Amino acid sequence: MKTLALFISLLFVSHLAFCTTYYVDANNGKDKNNGTSKKSAWKTIWKVNQQTFRPGDQILFAAGTTYEGQLMPKGSGKKGKVISIDRYGKGDHPQINGLGYKESTLYLYNVEYWEVRNLKITNKGEKPAAKRRGVVVRAENFGDCHHIVLEGLEIFDVNGLLEKKKGGGSAILWQNMGNEVKTRFIDLQILNNYMHHCERNAINSKGNIKRTAWYPSLEVVVRGNLIENIPGDGIVPLGCDGALIEYNVIRKGIDSMPKGDAAAGIWPWSSDNTLVQFNSVSDHRAKWDGQGYDSDFNCNNTTFQYNLSYDNWGGFILICNNGFKLGQPMNQGTKNTEVKYNLSINDGIRPYKAHNKRYFAPTFHITGPVENTNIHHNIVVIPDKENPEMENHVVEFQDWGKKYPVQTLFEKNVVRNQSEAKILPRGAIAFERKENDIQKDFNYEERNPQKILDSLKDHPLFENDEEFMKLYHFVERTVKNGDFRDKKYQ
Repeated sequence: MKTLALFISLLFVSHLAFCTTYYVDANNGKDKNNGTSKKSAWKTIWKVNQQTFRPGDQILFAAGTTYEGQLMPKGSGKKGKVISIDRYGKGDHPQINGLGYKESTLYLYNVEYWEVRNLKITNKGEKPAAKRRGVVVRAENFGDCHHIVLEGLEIFDVNGLLEKKKGGGSAILWQNMGNEVKTRFIDLQILNNYMHHCERNAINSKGNIKRTAWYPSLEVVVRGNLIENIPGDGIVPLGCDGALIEYNVIRKGIDSMPKGDAAAGIWPWSSDNTLVQFNSVSDHRAKWDGQGYDSDFNCNNTTFQYNLSYDNWGGFILICNNGFKLGQPMNQGTKNTEVKYNLSINDGIRPYKAHNKRYFAPTFHITGPVENTNIHHNIVVIPDKENPEMENHVVEFQDWGKKYPVQTLFEKNVVRNQSEAKILPRGAIAFERKENDIQKDFNYEERNPQKILDSLKDHPLFENDEEFMKLYHFVERTVKNGDFRDKKYQ
């Protein structure tokens, strides 16, 4: 037994011997130091970029310090021995200013088992530039890229372009790419970050979308992020299977994008089995679309549940498919979207005509050849519009690519509409609506979501309903706390 204990002890010491903690201090460090103690800290991120890190290493930046340039660390950890970046000491999070010199300020390229926490990140150039980001996580011809965690970051002042077709920009981009080796992310986590004043988007992704070469990212989690003062898309998982988007808050939208440029709050594209739950999206002001939520094309089995949506200019939710491209490798259809137990208050308030020459903002917009959409047990409150010319549609169907939605069920929803509640099925195929409670009698002055749910607790559709109570408790917490970031990262 003594021999075994000694062997285990030697293994533990050996493990520690190969894990190094490096310190970086812009105020007191020197790059000629070895970086392995606070007294011998490095000074610049240039020095960090010269090192190839090993599993279990840590890189700690001194609190209250500021750096310039791009942080592009090298080396990969392994399961159980991640490489981590964090802060040490008391004071503000260390800040890295990209100054617009590179595509991103933090660049994780072809590395895995990394965790990055508690940094401030900006990337503001002299003038806006296409594809400018705060953080880029990219894997190229890499295979399966495991366990990347971005947590407790503040990302702001990233001046990309507002036009999507010209390249846009974002706070965070993740991208899997390459034609030689199938590549994807497994266990990518974006948690408890604060993103604000970035152009165009907050969190978006690029990667494999073709069903003929389907290799989706797995275990993607976007949780607890606060997104403010960002005019474009909020959270867009692409090429994923089983992505979980929960407890995020998107608010304080900006009306700054060009006419006809589309964006929405939270929406998957070319993804399967996406679960969007316990999120709050408000005040989205995109010139086109502008909904809080969206089930976009080439997606299967997307579920939106227990979400809050209010004051979004384009409405509560878009469910769409591009009929012109249906059947191509990048679009095998939008199927089996479920929208249930969500609360929408005063959505659809675009104050001017969109590029289609309408005040276009239905609460539920369903367009193109989407299939088997199930909308049930949602609560929708639609007060009178500010301008009488503004449209007042609860559900509107349209064709996209000369094809209409197929098999849509609108069932057991509670709608309170101060004026006539219009449902426009047009050419929708197999549209069924039943057991909805649509009426005008309601206190439209009340905008507190918790009080609205209080008034409906005893409604026959929700009495003794566990799913309604999940929505209720989420809204209760939202009203009390405002956002869901872990307090240790604030």
